Amino acid sequence: MVVLLHGFPGNERNFDLAQALRRAGYAALVFHYRGSWGVGGSWSWGNVLEDAATVVAKVREPEFASAHRLDPARLAVAGHSLGGFAALMTAAADPHIAAVASIAGFDFGAAVAQCREDPGRRAAYVEAFAGSLTPLKGTSGEALVAEMEAAGDAWRLAGLAPRLADRPVLLVGTGRDDVTPSEVHHDPLVAAYEKHPVERLHHRVLPTDHALSDQRVTLARTLSDFLARYL
Repeated sequence: MVVLLHGFPGNERNFDLAQALRRAGYAALVFHYRGSWGVGGSWSWGNVLEDAATVVAKVREPEFASAHRLDPARLAVAGHSLGGFAALMTAAADPHIAAVASIAGFDFGAAVAQCREDPGRRAAYVEAFAGSLTPLKGTSGEALVAEMEAAGDAWRLAGLAPRLADRPVLLVGTGRDDVTPSEVHHDPLVAAYEKHPVERLHHRVLPTDHALSDQRVTLARTLSDFLARYL
């Protein structure tokens, strides 16, 4: 079973990955967080994390797992961008998740460090977040930046290494990406996980944009091969 977590605001929902995983024999679940795409409630980064944890817990409930012929012991979480952040955070908080994959993951702690160092960078994040709010409810660009600033280093993905050290972890970076450039969001994370170490760490950088537009087949194969090795 693989739970797939989409990014912000969710234009790319990774249905192609879900279908590729289904062809490979996995059950795959894609869902929307609250406050997005017509779902009730308000959007926030914290709600994304809560919703991801809730869904992961739900699919492991005996009645649900039995009805859908799922093995709760063979559950992986994978996400893109914001979803990559949420996947790593969710796995770090839940030791029963068997494997985790982050694709062009957005490191909120690294973004907060940029905001501290450069007020212009903070303003750019406010503007960027505000420009993507059409399918979302109950928030603003300023509110989203303030929320990640309040979380601070608690949302720095490198700090999750001790809690992920016993799990398989896949990190996929993107080499032509102005949203999660590898030198900010991928390379430092790989270095931190190798140093700890996270023994079953797999990582690669694909020469593509943030949506992995021209590398979708390679991405699907990379994710499927990783899961086949450990689930």
